Formats: sequence, structure tokens, C-alpha cells
Amino acid sequence: MNERDWLADRFQEHRQHLQSVAYRMLGSMSEAEDALQDAWLRVSPTDASGVENMRAWLTTVVGRVCLNTLRSRGARREDHSIHVPDPVVSFDASVDPEEEVLLADAVGLALLVVLDSLAPAERLAFVLHDMFAVPFEDIARLLDRSPMAARQLASRARRRVQGSPAPDSDLALQREVVDAFFLASRDGDFDALLAVLDPDVELRIDGGVLRAEASLAIRGAAAVAAHSSTYSRLYPFVRPAFVNGTAGAVVVPGGQPFSVLAFTVTNAKIAAIDALVDPERLAQLDLTPLPPANADEA
Repeated sequence: MNERDWLADRFQEHRQHLQSVAYRMLGSMSEAEDALQDAWLRVSPTDASGVENMRAWLTTVVGRVCLNTLRSRGARREDHSIHVPDPVVSFDASVDPEEEVLLADAVGLALLVVLDSLAPAERLAFVLHDMFAVPFEDIARLLDRSPMAARQLASRARRRVQGSPAPDSDLALQREVVDAFFLASRDGDFDALLAVLDPDVELRIDGGVLRAEASLAIRGAAAVAAHSSTYSRLYPFVRPAFVNGTAGAVVVPGGQPFSVLAFTVTNAKIAAIDALVDPERLAQLDLTPLPPANADEA
């Protein structure tokens, strides 16, 4: 086996881990895949026979590629201020091994939204150190800063992340709360909606370019309840789903995906709702096989 084939095997061996790193760094499945391809192009001509820790070395290469992507991303999103990261959707509690790696440590959409708000260097320092235990010395070399500066970047990011809602671990409870939300929306029951919403709940809707008019971000139980009750007509098309490992839903009127909704349920209340309604990005998701919404459709 020649050197390039040997390195290709090692890259493939660590591919799921590297995809997990890229997904947390970028919040985009397509950009994560592009990052891995770019990383391979960078390392393939390299003599890696002397690399002692292949996983750690490849992680830093992918981290550098993702950092460059984050730094160039800002200009592309100037006219699209509300962005919901790419969801990982499944229709039962078990997921395939690739999704399981992506969803380890409960990386929900709400957390990815917070990561999106960080500066690129902060996100790199936090993701690589706090999620993947990369030493600050290695992170400092990626950022061309001192280890102390890298540590401070991670600390600032950590404070932002710790202030975001964490989902309850009980999936059955999450589903109960989400089901109650949809029932109250169907019935237009404002008081029932308020009962399941955290007072500071935040709703984020990403309509992309094709549904730009749908994009919005609103905060507060009353405002979210008032907006949610307008979607009662969509209730028959709601399919329960797991979105990034937590209770969520896919809305499929006419058999075509209209939205993916992720709910962050904290202390038995909905603390965040992230909805992707961008037709272009929905078309890129694997949402099959779609289960029936109710017994009438079975």
C-alpha cells in the first residue's frame, strides 16, 4: 500500500469524528462535507508517516478549514440575519451510527444558534477544547495566538453557551410538552399555549431567500403564542420527529415538507423553537420515510 492510500484509509477511519467536528463548527451539513473534502485535499500530498496522533492531527486540519469558512461566511449572510442551522432529523428514537456521532452531547439547534453568534475564533476554541478536548496549545497554533489567549476565547464562549437553555433529558416529557403545544395551536387555545411556553421563550424562523417574508425572531410567551395560533390549519400535517436528538416535528402539507421544527424543552416548558422553512435547504434533507401524521392517513 502506498503512502496516499494508507493516509486515505486513516482519513476514512476518522471520518465520522471529523464530520462531527465540522458540523459543530459550521452548523451546516453541506458545509461540513465541503470542509472534509477541503481537508483531504490539504493533507493528501503530505507525508504523515511521522504523525503520532492521526485523529488529533486531522481534527486540527478540519478545524483550520472550518475557521476559514466561518471568517468568510459573514458577508454571505449580511442580508439573511435569521439563520437556523441544518437539522438532523429522524422519525424514531434510534438513529444510524453517523447521526449518533453528530448528535453526541445533545448538540441541539438552540445550542448551534448560540454557537453561530460567536466570533469565529471563539467558536473554534470552544468547540475544539470543550467538545473535543483539543489542548489549548494546539488551538493557539491554529489561531496564531498564545495558549492563554485561546483559553480566554473559550471562556468567553462558554459563558454564552451556559446562558442558553439546555433540553430536559426525558424524551417522553419533551414529547408530551410538544404535543400539548400543537394541540393548543390547533384549538387556538391561547391560555393553553402560555401554559407550555417559558416566559422568555424565543421563536426563530428561517425562510431563506425563497421565503424571506417568513423569517422572524420573536421573544416572550405572549408573542410566540399569538404567532403560533395562526398555524392551526397545519395541525393535520404535523409528523412527530426527533430533531437533533430532541422532540420536534416536520410539517408536510400535500406530502411536501413545509417546515422542520426543533423544540428546546427546559423544566417542562418550551424555551426555544427553531423552525426551518427554507425550501432550498429543506430539499437537501433526508426526510424519508415520512410517517403518517395520524391514524386517518395510515
